[in-house]
Amino acid sequence: MTDATKTRIESETDVNTYLQNLKFALSNGAKINFQVKRLVDENRDEKYTNQYTVDTLFPDESPVDALRRELLTLAVENYMRTVKDLRFPKRSEMREFGKVYNGKDDVYIKVRVELLGLYGNTTVFIMSFHFAEKPFSPKMFPYKKS
Repeated sequence: MTDATKTRIESETDVNTYLQNLKFALSNGAKINFQVKRLVDENRDEKYTNQYTVDTLFPDESPVDALRRELLTLAVENYMRTVKDLRFPKRSEMREFGKVYNGKDDVYIKVRVELLGLYGNTTVFIMSFHFAEKPFSPKMFPYKKS
């Protein structure tokens, strides 16, 4: 992990294990905590906000239902990198993924799975699910098959 950025690339095996755990949690009642409004969005073009992206891609669905379904489709090929949460250093790392919708719309996804409370209530915290501000390039995806 580099000191300046607090990012790293996990092994393909570790990413697969993470995705298995994420899918298990989502399939077994994990609560989804989705940040619809974020402080960072105040000075951002609306097109790149979570709310705009979810409303555009899934106009007739509950955002939580749509996001649960979409996270279940993530694969190791969608993995970009792992990021330490600098604002909450004691919390688990976040994983960044990228997915293309409608054959052209790059969507950036940043997620963390947390076990909370005595009974292991799992929460999937979705920090980002928005159109990418910069187009994706193949080099951003360490496990993308060409």
